Amino acid sequence: MKKKVAAITSSRADYSHLYWPLKLLEADSEIELTIVAMAAHMSPEYGNTWQEIAAENFSHIETIECLLSSDTDLGMAKSLGLATLSLADKLSQLKPDLVLIIADRYEMLAPANVALTLRIPILHIEGGDISEGAIDDAVRNALTKMSHIHFTPTEKAKQRVLAMGEEGWRVHFSGAPSLDHIAKSKLKTKQEIKDYLGLSDEYPIVIVTLHSVSLLNDATEEVTALFEALGMHKLQYVFSFPNADLGSHIIMQKAEAFCKSNERAQIHVNLGALNYFSLLSVADCMIGNSSSGIMETPSFCLPTINIGLRQKGREQAENIIDVKADKKAISTALTQALSTEFRESIQDTINPYGNGDASVIIRDVIKSLPDRDVLLFKKNQL
Repeated sequence: MKKKVAAITSSRADYSHLYWPLKLLEADSEIELTIVAMAAHMSPEYGNTWQEIAAENFSHIETIECLLSSDTDLGMAKSLGLATLSLADKLSQLKPDLVLIIADRYEMLAPANVALTLRIPILHIEGGDISEGAIDDAVRNALTKMSHIHFTPTEKAKQRVLAMGEEGWRVHFSGAPSLDHIAKSKLKTKQEIKDYLGLSDEYPIVIVTLHSVSLLNDATEEVTALFEALGMHKLQYVFSFPNADLGSHIIMQKAEAFCKSNERAQIHVNLGALNYFSLLSVADCMIGNSSSGIMETPSFCLPTINIGLRQKGREQAENIIDVKADKKAISTALTQALSTEFRESIQDTINPYGNGDASVIIRDVIKSLPDRDVLLFKKNQL
């Protein structure tokens, strides 16, 4: 009998991480994979990214509309409720043997809640990490305790999951599966990606990815300082859209206004994983507060400026420059990051988030798992 796996993806960000695990599961004769695309995937505002999944010709794709067009915490809470209701029907109908979820987005509480109550074992990717400046940290830890098998992004993250009382045989260090794009995807050449984005050789290329800080009373409090600092430098900027969180519309509006007034700046709703990783390979710097800056840029030895509180506590490689959300501090960090001295100092950067083997580890563990009754009955090791 094939193992029936339902994999949940809520946005372009987690799909980029799930891409290679999904590809390997789809190709395996012992697995029957269903992908459930929900939330921002179904939103025209965020690029209708479910179409990117459909274009890959996966055998079974289900879609769920649940994201309110909102810019508030209340909208997030109501979207979570809609997702829970819709997933209850969908997972009850699909009757999978396993539900695969990833990371720390608040939307993932919905499939975890539903799977738990339907007594479907949960597999969780990227537990045990830390991001103290966002609700993501609490979500990630909740998902860990609700899940039955864990694939951690670092060795330290594995130890944190074990310290939460999870049984050793359930916890596996896989690395971050997003890094599998570097090892397995055919990235565009430097000239191809520069031609695609219309980038020149005249100015350094800076990737800007900024999200709201969901634990602050004003979730966009750190935004103004960044845009003021960017305006002080003659650089090429490539902005990507923020996640669908409270305050995201304000960030979008400020980024779009900045791009309209700066001929060397451009913004993209969704670059797609291939273009994004190709851009990482040719950029001169990344700036913002995205987990991508922490987890993926070390593999490219790319100077990265991490702003403010959002990623506080996350493991970092030596290519990261931490800076407070202050115009002068950000501007100084940009000058440092773009210097020849700093770039030369990080050429031997080692990425603690793995080396591109995560999808193979995840697939092989899933194939070797015991039956449902063994998975469901967890023993607390504390």
